[in-house]
Amino acid sequence: MKNIFSLIALVISLGLIIFLYFQLSSTQEALRQAEQRYADCEKVTFQLQNQLTAQQRAAEAK
Repeated sequence: MKNIFSLIALVISLGLIIFLYFQLSSTQEALRQAEQRYADCEKVTFQLQNQLTAQQRAAEAK
């Protein structure tokens, strides 16, 4: 009887470990995507700032 409880506890533990592994994997993928979006936004912001600066300089030159 004691062995059955130990076996059940081990199976539950293994199931929990597998569940947490998949949760961690999906969280890491979501983080990677969020970091990529942030990097893309930084690039676009930099490009827009450059365009704005060029337009302001052109307006001042007139």
